[in-house]
Amino acid sequence: MVTLFQAKNPVRHPEKANRPDSPSLRKPDWIKVKAPGSQSYKQTAKTIKDNEIVTVCTEAACPNIGECFEKKHASMMIMGEICTRACAFCNVATGKPLPLDENEPQNVANGIAKLGLEHVVITSVDRDDLSDGGAGHFVKVINAIRKKCPNTTIEILTPDFLRKDGALEQVVAAKPDVYNHNLETVPSNYLSVCPGSRYFYSIRLLQRVKEIDPSMFTKSGIMVGLGETRNEVLQLMDDLRSADVDFLTIGQYLQPTRKHHPVKSFVTPEEFKSYEKIAYSKGFLLVSSSPLTRSSHHAGEDFAKLREARLKKNA
Repeated sequence: MVTLFQAKNPVRHPEKANRPDSPSLRKPDWIKVKAPGSQSYKQTAKTIKDNEIVTVCTEAACPNIGECFEKKHASMMIMGEICTRACAFCNVATGKPLPLDENEPQNVANGIAKLGLEHVVITSVDRDDLSDGGAGHFVKVINAIRKKCPNTTIEILTPDFLRKDGALEQVVAAKPDVYNHNLETVPSNYLSVCPGSRYFYSIRLLQRVKEIDPSMFTKSGIMVGLGETRNEVLQLMDDLRSADVDFLTIGQYLQPTRKHHPVKSFVTPEEFKSYEKIAYSKGFLLVSSSPLTRSSHHAGEDFAKLREARLKKNA
């Protein structure tokens, strides 16, 4: 067993490199995972590398990478490895991105076919430099997957497309099976945690997805341990339900390096179960709430549960 993020992860953009080290809390026993290294893990990593695919699993230093790669699960990250924003929690590199790779949609589809994925998650860096925020590229990736792997269900995790008129609409028109956009944290934390984003704009984006296509599943996720209060989390749940969001994920924030936002607290497994119970009482079709919950973790199994929950609700 290894404690999460024991490795010396490099600081990946200049602004973070100039920050003083933030305090690092001692991690509790429940924040531990097995070190990756199985044969299945290595095969998945090789397939991803051979097809020139970027995954959020590696770029964001996800603690579940060993489990997911071993099961041949991966979340593809499109539009490059460089983000135009500098969220304080995130380990993805920040800077000036490279031009879009025209071969990427087909490379992603080929990789999905070789991995034999029944359900895939497609996410991206923020691309504020593009006139549509990268919405058109999302559409190309979705279409390439549909053509190459017609039986694979598609979940997308998009940026907010802030100030990109018409961007959301074209992505929804491509009909992904699940539309995910993460709030990340409660509104009082936005200035320090994700200053380039706007909380209520993100709520409105999720609401707009349902207005355009009421049949599309919507999903959002947050991290806890960033200094939020319990009441703030409960209010966030209400805000998401006002936008008719179907699926909520809640996981523990873990500090990639000491240059990142500090962990303010480690939420206990019992507190996560309490959040789960309350979220279900508020009307979410599905809730995943645990220390190691991540937005794309167990996405395929969760999609099956989502469909089952909707059928049961409408019966």
